[in-house]
Amino acid sequence: MSSDLLSGSTTSPDEYDASSIQILEDMEHVRLRPGMYIGGKDDRALHHMVAEIIDNSMDEAVAGHATWIEVELHENGHVSVRDNGRGIPTGPHPKDPEKSALEIIFCTLNAGGKFSGDSYETSGGLHGVGSSVVNALSDHLRVEVARNKELFAMEFSRGVPQGKLAKIGAAPNRRGTAVTFHPDADIFGSLTLKPARLFKMARSKAYLFSGVEIRWKTSQNDGETPQEAKFHFPGGLADYLSESLKGATTYAEAPFAGTVSFEKFKVPGKVEWAINWTPARDGFIQSYCNTVPTPEGGTHEAGFWAAILKGIKAYGELVNNKKASTITREDLTTGAGALVSCFIREPEFVGQTKDRLATVDAQRMVENSVRDHFDNWLAADTKSAGAILDFLVLRAEERLRRRQEKETSRKTATAKLRLPGKLTDCSSKTREGTELFIVEGDSAGGSAKMARDRKTQALLPLRGKILNVLGAASSKLGSNAEISDLTQALGVGLGSKFNVDDLRYDKIIIMTDADVDGAHIAALLMTFFFTQMRPMIDTGHLYLACPPLFRITQGAKRVYCIDEAEKDKWLEKGIGGKGRIDLSRFKGLGEMDAKDLKDTTMNPATRKLIRVTIDDDEPGETDDLVERLMGKKPEMRYQYIQENARFVEELDV
Repeated sequence: MSSDLLSGSTTSPDEYDASSIQILEDMEHVRLRPGMYIGGKDDRALHHMVAEIIDNSMDEAVAGHATWIEVELHENGHVSVRDNGRGIPTGPHPKDPEKSALEIIFCTLNAGGKFSGDSYETSGGLHGVGSSVVNALSDHLRVEVARNKELFAMEFSRGVPQGKLAKIGAAPNRRGTAVTFHPDADIFGSLTLKPARLFKMARSKAYLFSGVEIRWKTSQNDGETPQEAKFHFPGGLADYLSESLKGATTYAEAPFAGTVSFEKFKVPGKVEWAINWTPARDGFIQSYCNTVPTPEGGTHEAGFWAAILKGIKAYGELVNNKKASTITREDLTTGAGALVSCFIREPEFVGQTKDRLATVDAQRMVENSVRDHFDNWLAADTKSAGAILDFLVLRAEERLRRRQEKETSRKTATAKLRLPGKLTDCSSKTREGTELFIVEGDSAGGSAKMARDRKTQALLPLRGKILNVLGAASSKLGSNAEISDLTQALGVGLGSKFNVDDLRYDKIIIMTDADVDGAHIAALLMTFFFTQMRPMIDTGHLYLACPPLFRITQGAKRVYCIDEAEKDKWLEKGIGGKGRIDLSRFKGLGEMDAKDLKDTTMNPATRKLIRVTIDDDEPGETDDLVERLMGKKPEMRYQYIQENARFVEELDV
């Protein structure tokens, strides 16, 4: 073979020309890249499919055409969403008379009734891909539509119609749409829809729109979720907030809540909100646009906080509190429980999963609407207003004091950065692109030292299992050697003294063996970071490495497998090398040579990393679970294991 890179050998199997470019059909593309449409293949994405279908029914309710929505989880894992709206149009589509409008909606991306803004004033669905994506990722989907006293039905599998739209018969007393589907195991593996999660989703939707009744049914009994329920909340978000803060001390007796229409801005829509301050819990904000959750906030959230901040500062000036001017948005959010829901025409979101609202006008409209009401509320309830102002001033003083302490310590000439002796640091002077690998034991540390990129990758070996911080007294935290090494290496303090800006590395990667002990150490470390350094997880700095369990070699070719299933797949398919196939099983990271370790866990070009995130359906849900599993009460752990052990099929003991 010619060594000249420019000679352009025509026989190369790696040739890249016009024939290499693939064109995928709509449904094929969704199945190949589900992350583009629903954000991945995990538990959150699976439940997001149900949310997409519920959102379509919610749009009918908000538009004034439906009064109830029914969500039912069946024994066999299918889920049904029914409403009494207008029903999806069943007539032939003008652009393709061969197909009905219903088939176009469920089989074509970018097809829907929310593009023009004529059919719906405010809607959560607007990209025209929700229904078709759910269809593509379901091994069975059935739609029933009752329109004009007639009942129609159509079935699909993995996005392919299983027959034409059929008229089933007369339906004199029925109207609306019913969608029943089953998520495809080829996409989501062994993940199943959970009653508890769907129950919470159904309930939160009812809070968001007071004019709808949501009916919940499930045939699956998990021991805690009601099998049937009806949700209808005339009080809307104020009811929801009062329930979320149940039992916690609040600075105002009743939350500051209200609804304002956008009529004065001459556009359809409205904003609804509820907020209260509490010393007993971490702050949280849940925002929604057209009943769709926006976990990353956006312009409506920015407008809301701007109104609250300006209102509180103006009130501080009014009562002659000089320190009120130091309050920032950060002080507001730390102790506030807030809910914001807006309804606007043709919202713009960032991405299909609609995590963040991008509509520019929303900020101005929400801010103006909330500000007037907030000023009146503070003036009317001076007792609550005074308590909230004092609390926020204390928060601001604490923040300024922390900053002062930090600057003083920085200025002290004698204060040198003390690093633990076990840390193998990287040479980079800035945080940008640096990584700290927390490895299990010195043997793994030896291979990792040789495999690392010394410019950006640092290593910290841990000896044995780290302290379980939930079961330990706070005095133990300071004296524990492993924890003090870890905090020194990261350059941060614990708990309230933690500041994410002080973090010395960009990525903190937990790298433990692929066995039970390794998983236990990873769980203890994650518990430590969750309880003591929560903002680090929220800002996306914590990762888990995925070391392989097997290595298959054949001649010069080598493949790594994460589990038994992947190993079997490669052995069956072959890896394309010459000679005998050699299989090795790694008992731990210490058994890997530097090349193995580099290729699988340390080289950014070839490795797999799992980012650790917190996915709360409800505020405080993760805290509760961590407390149950890692806290001092063994009976809570025992109960959890009893409830969930049925999912374990094979134990590698």
